[in-house]
Amino acid sequence: MTILLKELHLYRNGKTILQDVTWEVQAGEHWAVLGLNGSGKTTLLKVINGYLWPNEGSVQVFGETFGRTDIREVRKSIGWVSAAMIEEFDRRDPAIEIVLSGAYGAIRLFESVSEAEIAEGVQMMDRFGIVHLANCPFEYLSQGERQRVQIARAMMAKPKLLILDEPCTGLDLIEREHLLHIISEVAEAGNVTILYVTHHVEEILPCFTHTLLMRDGRVFAQGESAMLLNQRTLSSFFNHDVAVQLENGRAWVAVK
Repeated sequence: MTILLKELHLYRNGKTILQDVTWEVQAGEHWAVLGLNGSGKTTLLKVINGYLWPNEGSVQVFGETFGRTDIREVRKSIGWVSAAMIEEFDRRDPAIEIVLSGAYGAIRLFESVSEAEIAEGVQMMDRFGIVHLANCPFEYLSQGERQRVQIARAMMAKPKLLILDEPCTGLDLIEREHLLHIISEVAEAGNVTILYVTHHVEEILPCFTHTLLMRDGRVFAQGESAMLLNQRTLSSFFNHDVAVQLENGRAWVAVK
């Protein structure tokens, strides 16, 4: 089992952020986490990473119960990709250094690396179609290229769990579809559990066989994507009539 959350409640400054959240993710499953802005998605991720502590409930990741284990060790097996993280990198650093920093769980490369490690980093960049950008400063990369660098960086640590927090934010249509194709390939490789967080239904790829619907800090529904991504469920979830069209295994939503 990768994740087991039981009856989580999280309050801050008198405001309820998460309420009665119970969720189980098995190793090798790929989940989409869908919700509008303010639904508690990012807060949930921070709980899983041990950056936020719930007021009530229990958290287990990789079988380790938070409060009884060294969370720093747990984090070493979690890869995190987020558009917000881009601001943490030194934009003058070449892409290859950012990728290599992932092997050390650092934001920058602070120590010397071996030829074997450099070769592994180059191979990882080649896997994601960005090897030609290895020596290019991060600041000159497009938004889509930066996201691919982030994924390559996350995969350098050989994570058991890969969290993709709205990775398509700021991408144009072509860049988005390119990145989604890369994510699908990572999922199909089958050596990592993926959580893909979004507020766009059409980004839920066929590889995401399960979906968690979050609304107002609660679990609205969870289960197999095929059972949830339909007109009846999504209209109720969004509290608005929507039309749902399935195409190539993806659900496309239009407001009526």
